[in-house]
Amino acid sequence: MDWKVRACSSVEELRTGVSPIWHYFGRSGPTDDQIESLARVLPAERLHAAWDGGRVVGGAGAFPFELTVPGGRVRAAGVTVVGVLPSHRRRGVLRAMMRAQLDACRRNGEPIAYLWATEETIYGRFGYGLASLAAEIDFPRERSAYYARAESFGETRLVPLREAEPLVAPVWERVAAVTPGMFARSSAWWQARALTDPAWRRGGGGELRCAVVEARGRSAAYALYRVNLSIDRGVQTGSLDVIEAMGDSPEATRAIWRFLLDVDWTARIKSWLLPVDHPLVLLVAEPRRLRLSVRDALWVRLVDVGAALAARAFAATGSTVIDIADEFCPWNQGRWRVSADGVERTNEPADLAGDVTALGSVYLGAFTWAQLARALRVTELRPGGLARADALFTRHDPAPWCPEMF
Repeated sequence: MDWKVRACSSVEELRTGVSPIWHYFGRSGPTDDQIESLARVLPAERLHAAWDGGRVVGGAGAFPFELTVPGGRVRAAGVTVVGVLPSHRRRGVLRAMMRAQLDACRRNGEPIAYLWATEETIYGRFGYGLASLAAEIDFPRERSAYYARAESFGETRLVPLREAEPLVAPVWERVAAVTPGMFARSSAWWQARALTDPAWRRGGGGELRCAVVEARGRSAAYALYRVNLSIDRGVQTGSLDVIEAMGDSPEATRAIWRFLLDVDWTARIKSWLLPVDHPLVLLVAEPRRLRLSVRDALWVRLVDVGAALAARAFAATGSTVIDIADEFCPWNQGRWRVSADGVERTNEPADLAGDVTALGSVYLGAFTWAQLARALRVTELRPGGLARADALFTRHDPAPWCPEMF
């Protein structure tokens, strides 16, 4: 069946278009406050809805982002609120929405689409490749000593959420500008998303709090966190949940985490969207006490292979030729010559062959071509092809990281 899929044209259509995903939140649709906040950062025309007669049966949105990639930034679609009503599963609705959405990305000049996947098996068929990992910790406060005593850095103070944006936004931007996977946050995003604290977000936990480390006349680090009080027979058993914490230098990062680890009346410190190269692993004296685990995080889709590769930097001289298969976006199919000087189509013999999901996996720097080959995701066609490709793509950037699910 060919489904009617079109972009929404009003806030009311936006409300209707997101109702399928709200079904899985256990709600019939967003509240007035929720749709007002969403509309501040997701224009109605950025959500495609699938219609069955006069009712919406699926929706798929895309935030307009500026995504940090190795060596630069690129316009990107942050795919979000994707859902199909259970009455219309496995009938091609999702495929029709993905088709409309990626075609719109191409028209809009967004060479990248990326997302957090609710299920890992959904998006590979549409060309998304696993592009980053996220770490989770559950750390007993009583075992949180650093490996060495450090001099104090700056001063830490608590800041009301309504006053936080001028202090925290510059720190975010300094970190985001050099960290692949992060995106530029607008003031509307800070006010409608990052610094809001509606009751439905708390999940029974404490209020959202903000702490800022100031040093040398400016804010250098911040943390957004919740204290979840619990006492059993006079003993503190609650947790401090770190929603977001970062610093613009190693010293600032160490200081904000020391603050978090020292908050009284908590037994454990938890966080679940950390980069895999987070310095805590090497800062603490007992790293196994972090109980660190790793999960998939961002999935990346190159909508326009040439423009996406041209937007990022490469590490070496020389070039490599990659033969890309892309059934869903066939305009990407073929051989691409990639070098630090540019990206172009070519008829030269290919060094490597793989599908577009492989490009998504290496794009932000989380994985290498050699890793993909060991997993049988790409094939080396010429001797030294893997080494040449990795010499180009592998830089010394921070590990890809996105501190927020969108």
